[in-house]
Amino acid sequence: MNQEMAAPEKQLGSDIPHFSVRLSPTPRGARLARLLTEQQLRTWGLPLERPTQIVAELAANAATHGRVPGRDFQLLLYVVGETLRIEVTDTRGDRLPRLTCPAEDGESGRGLVLVAALADRWGVAEGRHPRKTVWAEVTLPAPEPGGSCSGATGGLSQERNQG
Repeated sequence: MNQEMAAPEKQLGSDIPHFSVRLSPTPRGARLARLLTEQQLRTWGLPLERPTQIVAELAANAATHGRVPGRDFQLLLYVVGETLRIEVTDTRGDRLPRLTCPAEDGESGRGLVLVAALADRWGVAEGRHPRKTVWAEVTLPAPEPGGSCSGATGGLSQERNQG
């Protein structure tokens, strides 16, 4: 892993739960991003549905529109307070995503519409040339008092696994 791609991890304090992985910009890499996200969220005891769907859309976009042969995309998940932040970084900074209304009969163009609907906040950050990061944030539900957390109810479990 090169230094530039490792930088976000190094900026995160050791007490912040985080997970980072580089994947090939292919349909298989996008699918693996979704599966790894689901597993990591289960480990942390966080809700699965919205964040996993967001990762699926952002990873599919990285594999489709951010693909540069020989260059991976990076998935980074981390939790600060009651917010889960999802970042997908690819090496096509010249192709910034735009939220558009898809054609009714179109077979594509709905990914960012779904991200906008599922995330509490989302955006694009230009990185060091040629990178861009598409990010989304999901506010986590407060854990139930005295209850244990599972993947279905949300909140961080007492034991924070850092990936």
